[in-house]
Amino acid sequence: MARFIHTADWQIGKPYLQIKDEQHRFKLKQERLNVIARIKETVRIQKAQFVLIAGDLFDSPTPTFPNVTEVLEAIGSMSIPVIVIPGNHDHGALGSIWHNDDFKKYKAQIAPNLLLSLENQPVEIEHAVILTCPLLRNKDNVDPTHWLKKINWGTVNSLKPRIVLAHGGVHGFRGHDYLLDDEAQPSSNSIIHLKDFPKEEIDYIALGDWHNLKQVGEKAWYPGTPEADRFDQGEGNQRGQVLQVDVKRNEEPKVKIVPTGRFQWHNICFRFNGDSDIDRLRRKIETLTEGRILRDLLRIEISGVLSLNGYKRYKSLRIDLENKLLRLHIKGECYQEPKDDELEELTSSVENPLIAQVASQLQKRLQDNDNQDSELVSISRIALCELYHFAAKN
Repeated sequence: MARFIHTADWQIGKPYLQIKDEQHRFKLKQERLNVIARIKETVRIQKAQFVLIAGDLFDSPTPTFPNVTEVLEAIGSMSIPVIVIPGNHDHGALGSIWHNDDFKKYKAQIAPNLLLSLENQPVEIEHAVILTCPLLRNKDNVDPTHWLKKINWGTVNSLKPRIVLAHGGVHGFRGHDYLLDDEAQPSSNSIIHLKDFPKEEIDYIALGDWHNLKQVGEKAWYPGTPEADRFDQGEGNQRGQVLQVDVKRNEEPKVKIVPTGRFQWHNICFRFNGDSDIDRLRRKIETLTEGRILRDLLRIEISGVLSLNGYKRYKSLRIDLENKLLRLHIKGECYQEPKDDELEELTSSVENPLIAQVASQLQKRLQDNDNQDSELVSISRIALCELYHFAAKN
């Protein structure tokens, strides 16, 4: 039996351009390097014999050399074979990092245990045969595993477990990169046809490309990213792990999920039906983040209405969250609607007669145009809210 760690999509060097705060962006980029140490610890604890990285070790085919050497140092410290193939982000075309002479030099010096495959070929190591399917282009209409249809299985060691290492979508399921809020786009067009695989010849299929944990066949898995890197993408959002796989020739593989992630990305929808809901939202977020500081990213889809004073409390909550979260991203709009007592306070203000006069005119405009001119009503309501906040400051 062979025991190994299946991981993919480290995407070292990911820029996180959506994060405006430079220090927060640095934390996210650095954590993609830090997680390698947790993978190494998993290797040690679970006594894994080798590691498979199913593509996208780097976020780009031309990563910076400080990132490259740091990754090589971390991989070299594992002291077991680490087999890597290029994915669509770090594809293996000429001019990519994999062909760079300095990379080859540093790999030999720092990480001689890193076995890079740039060809469709069986790579035999002590405990298994790895059938590597590297991507040599960013996009390719060809199934990266197509060469396995023509292989002479009689030439492949039949005593060791046989493991396919590939990167791409699979027929019937395609990974999507939601890029936070943009429309979903296929992350790769290298579609793998799992049904074409001869089940009796292959013992496990180690895939990369989909950033969530997903089993897509009896022997085929996506491990997801070892450190989460985006908000939810629909159903099944289990990220921040690697897979420990026990595999033996002609037996079903045994797969164990091992958590490795540190940062958490949350999606929630929330509707305000009244000012009391502000405290309900605060409690909901506190439950999600469990008191962590600068370790959570939160996207909220907001809707509903608050009073003018309630909206002021809502803005204060937002500032508090921005100080405690790595990122707060708010979609939608929470509208302000003055309560009767707030209107009374404005229109009868003795200290500010001019404000009271303007407020009375705006209130009359709202009453005269209610349900008639929606644009005028909206503008008048906004003006009334701004007037209230201005009066409160003064």
